[in-house]
Amino acid sequence: MTTAVIPTPQSATAESAIDSEQTTCSIVGGGPGGMMLALLLARKRVRVTLLEAHKDFDREFRGDTLHPSVLEILDEIGLAEPLHKLRHVKIYGPTLRAANTSFNPIDLRRLKTKFPYIMLIPQTKFLEFIADEASKYPEFRLKMTANVESLIEENGRIRGVRYLSIDGWHEVRAVLTVGADGRFSKVRHLGGFEPIKTSPPMDILWFRLPHMPEDPQEDSGRVRGGFANGRMLAVFDRFDYWQVGYVFPKGTYQDLRAAGLGALRDSIVAIEPQFAKHVDSLTDWHQFSLLSVESSRCPRWYKSGLLLIGDAAHVMSPVGGVGINYAIQDATVAANILAIPLRTGQVRVSDLAKVQSKREWPTRIIQAIQSAVQKRIIASVFRSPNATRIPTLVPLLFRIPVIRDIPARLIAFGIHPAHVAE
Repeated sequence: MTTAVIPTPQSATAESAIDSEQTTCSIVGGGPGGMMLALLLARKRVRVTLLEAHKDFDREFRGDTLHPSVLEILDEIGLAEPLHKLRHVKIYGPTLRAANTSFNPIDLRRLKTKFPYIMLIPQTKFLEFIADEASKYPEFRLKMTANVESLIEENGRIRGVRYLSIDGWHEVRAVLTVGADGRFSKVRHLGGFEPIKTSPPMDILWFRLPHMPEDPQEDSGRVRGGFANGRMLAVFDRFDYWQVGYVFPKGTYQDLRAAGLGALRDSIVAIEPQFAKHVDSLTDWHQFSLLSVESSRCPRWYKSGLLLIGDAAHVMSPVGGVGINYAIQDATVAANILAIPLRTGQVRVSDLAKVQSKREWPTRIIQAIQSAVQKRIIASVFRSPNATRIPTLVPLLFRIPVIRDIPARLIAFGIHPAHVAE
């Protein structure tokens, strides 16, 4: 595995031209995993510099679900209660709709936890909340519009990063650099990590639909899904509008475009008749955001002085909406294991290997489950475009406690959930 180090432009090679700072841990990526790792390390008196490429945390169509596993982590550091004071919705389970019936395959209220629900909160607000909490610690520094362009490598060890901001070139030298910069991770590329990729059978078009006065307001209507004519729909209530994901076979986007917006609107209404008026707002393809669904994992998440977490290490499928929660659990385990080595300035490769060891198998197991759902359920919907009914046996099976509770536990906590070690 080789490290790709992009050279700094000639005009910035002189020491006087580069603003340099020293920290203990540099974290690239201000998403949920990176932000939580920064907070947890700052609480443990580790100096942290967090580098975020954008000017703010506002993004379109990102995951907004915090599962019980994350709410328990936040509770362990005293932040669950203040987070709940922000505007949010509690989701106890999705409603699955088809032509013949609708039912709730999962009921999180049966779980033994202080938080038997999924918290639906705009990710922008969540990240701002965590950043505000982290800023209370003198060890924490946040750099926005910091576009990392190269790794600093000395004697076979990563010693930090160089980044370009609106005021020129900078570098952050650190004992450890953490890549938490998502599915298109620049740090992963620069570090020479090659992920093993799979090809889920689906892609997703994300878009908004307006709220109407007659729209349901009960909790059961906050998250729902359905299928008809070989297509699927995932619907999330975002308070002021509906966030909708239109799920269709991978590689058929151009066919979808060629059929026209009218055909797409008709397909949406066929799945969710309550949106018959809402779809009139869809008048331009620029209103849609295409997510090319993929799933992958790096065989190795680390090298001397460098660690990957979250989607940078393992891109998760959207099935179950567990990506944020696995990234935060990665961050929690990393903080537990690395805080003391970071404080002493002696982070060994074996310490980084221990982080991957504790998080790799929970990740691989949930990815295998996601793959099975994609291949056996979602792909079967695509293969049977005339099927619009849920088999009668399916709702009956989900009335059996063991069948109903296992999926709920997997979605709520994943495999071997992480906890904060004080």
